[in-house]
Amino acid sequence: MRVLIDECVNPRVKEAFPPQDVATVTERGWNGKANGELLALAEREFDVFVTLDRNLEYQQNTPKLRLGIVVVRVPDNKIARYQRVFRELRLAVRPGQVVQVVSPGMTG
Repeated sequence: MRVLIDECVNPRVKEAFPPQDVATVTERGWNGKANGELLALAEREFDVFVTLDRNLEYQQNTPKLRLGIVVVRVPDNKIARYQRVFRELRLAVRPGQVVQVVSPGMTG
């Protein structure tokens, strides 16, 4: 399962996944791409996109994508916040679905 990590997500989140299966938007040279263009590029090479953008599924036509989307909710971008949900991130990786992973202590 190939996973792409959005540029807004701490790049060390790669540690949650097998190294051969994960890349970041920055590593691909896709920084600054609009969401629609980024998702189209990602869909060609990846199965799942990990982001912090909670509005992505409302701004894009995600049901038409083969690409799964994992929306991570953490209080800040420190890796320790993500490490608490590494297991949940791995379990949430599902092509064709939008899944939220919420860090303990998050509200709203």
